Amino acid sequence: GQSRRAAVSIASNIAEGFNRYHNKEYKQFLYIALGSCAELETQIEVSGILGYIKQAPKDKIIEKLDHESRMIRNLIKRLET
Repeated sequence: GQSRRAAVSIASNIAEGFNRYHNKEYKQFLYIALGSCAELETQIEVSGILGYIKQAPKDKIIEKLDHESRMIRNLIKRLET
């Protein structure tokens, strides 16, 4: 359940920030989304350690989260220019 909430939080914060009036507010929500990415990555890693998820699916999810985090960071950089 906690992993689902973190995953939904990523998209929700990006969407909420997008609808804000100022780029400063948008960036704040993007940073929150990055925090949710880190939270979800930690939960996936712990799930692997506890044996709830196998290595191959875990690696694929972590790879997708890394890609998502990089896209958010790039968006933040673009908003700063």
